[in-house]
Amino acid sequence: MRITRTLCLLALVLVTTTALAQSRRPHFLRAPSASLGSPKVIVTWTEVELGKYENVHYIASATAGAHYQCVYRSTNRPSAKYQEDVLINVHVGGTFTADKYGKITNKLIIPPPQSTLVCPENTYLMLTTAVFTDIRLTDKSNYVSSPTHPSALSYKAECPN
Repeated sequence: MRITRTLCLLALVLVTTTALAQSRRPHFLRAPSASLGSPKVIVTWTEVELGKYENVHYIASATAGAHYQCVYRSTNRPSAKYQEDVLINVHVGGTFTADKYGKITNKLIIPPPQSTLVCPENTYLMLTTAVFTDIRLTDKSNYVSSPTHPSALSYKAECPN
C-alpha cells in the first residue's frame, strides 16, 4: 500500500514538473493582433517566457494583393487605361530585446506590395484597394509561429469620381 502511494505521488510530481516545464517555453500571450493602418497592416504581440534580455528576431508576413491606377490631377478621375494589379508575399522583420522578466511587447508594420506602374504626365499613382491574407507572426529565434487575429484585412481608398 505504501509503495503504491509513493509511486502515485512520484508520478504526480513527474507529470506536474513536465507540465510546468512545457508551459515555460516561449509563447505568445495570446494570438498576435492585426489591424489596418491604411493601407498597411500593423501586427502587435506580446511574447513571454523568453530569456532575460534575450534578443529575438521576428518576421511578420502576409499574402498581399493591391490595385493601383493613375488618376488625373485636374479632375481626380481615374484613367481606365493605366491600371495594375499586384499579388505578392510580403514580409518585414525586426529584432527586439526581452525585458528583465523575459517579455517582449512590440509591433511590426507590413506595407502593401509596390507598383511598377508609371503614370503619364498630369496623373498620379493611387493605391485603390489592398487585401492582406494569411497574416502571420513568427519568432525565428525560438521557432514559435502564430496566425494573427484577424488573419485577413482589406483596405479600400476613397475613390475619386
